[in-house]
Amino acid sequence: MYPWPLVKRVKRCWDRLKNWLAENFPEAKATLRKGASEADIQQLEKSLKVKLPVPTRILYRFCDGQECQTDDFESIGAMGLIGGYSFYGHLVNVYLIPLSHIIMETKEIRRHLDFPGRDKYVVVAFSSTYSEKFFFLNCTNGQLYVGTKNLLSDGEMIPCVPNALIALGHGCNSDQQQDGMLLWLEEHGRRLHNGIIRLRDEENLKFINLFPEEPPLCSIAVTNGVKIRASAVFIPELADPESDTEKYLFAYSIRMSLLPEGCVINGMTFSSCQLQRRHWIIHANNVVVSVVSGEAVIGMVWLKLIVFIFPPLL
Repeated sequence: MYPWPLVKRVKRCWDRLKNWLAENFPEAKATLRKGASEADIQQLEKSLKVKLPVPTRILYRFCDGQECQTDDFESIGAMGLIGGYSFYGHLVNVYLIPLSHIIMETKEIRRHLDFPGRDKYVVVAFSSTYSEKFFFLNCTNGQLYVGTKNLLSDGEMIPCVPNALIALGHGCNSDQQQDGMLLWLEEHGRRLHNGIIRLRDEENLKFINLFPEEPPLCSIAVTNGVKIRASAVFIPELADPESDTEKYLFAYSIRMSLLPEGCVINGMTFSSCQLQRRHWIIHANNVVVSVVSGEAVIGMVWLKLIVFIFPPLL
């Protein structure tokens, strides 16, 4: 029924994700549902009056999203397969939702969207937290979109993968078919597998942290035994592409740690160090857009290990 090369490709995608979860995050792996049936997929298509792209159909045949039966973030909010981030009370953790929830969530959000062609979009993932973030699959062109700050007011979305990479229909070989959903999950699996994004365990809460932790998607420097890593992540749900001041919104993370050999200054080794002042020079497209200078961090002096996330950068 489905092109065999594409089936094998989708299986590799899921195997990579499941293997990583089994080794690093078994609690989240336990939320993955068994594959949906053809009848389940046909029920969704009939209910929403859409035709899912073939790659997405196969993805759901292998795994019908994640279980999400409670609104208690402490119990499920951090187990999203896609992961998330947190800064200044803005908390995001994205789940891949099952077909039954796609039907429910799509019908609900369509009532609030008013733009031509909205009936071709279905919700495939969203944040389980109070900070809303929605991902939509366009069932006609196969592109995956994420909603912006203006999603509910004017239906504004941003594509998640380059349009040139999407290949559907009879104009491509069966093993070359790919929609935004498959490309998105393959890239997510690659980043997890390569350690670009990792599991974080902070305040007894595990979650997949989307701040990059490996170059070239972050910057790392070591001075006198103190390691500093700086990284940034785009926050589409707060972006306003039509605005001159909030067009693209980013949050940045500065993580500091003391290497095992300690802090070395003038040939002397110290087992601890304190951050007294901070001075960040923030560049965008080789232009200085902000300079942050002051005592310690938000009025606090940190000892030995410093872990914190800063507010978003415009």
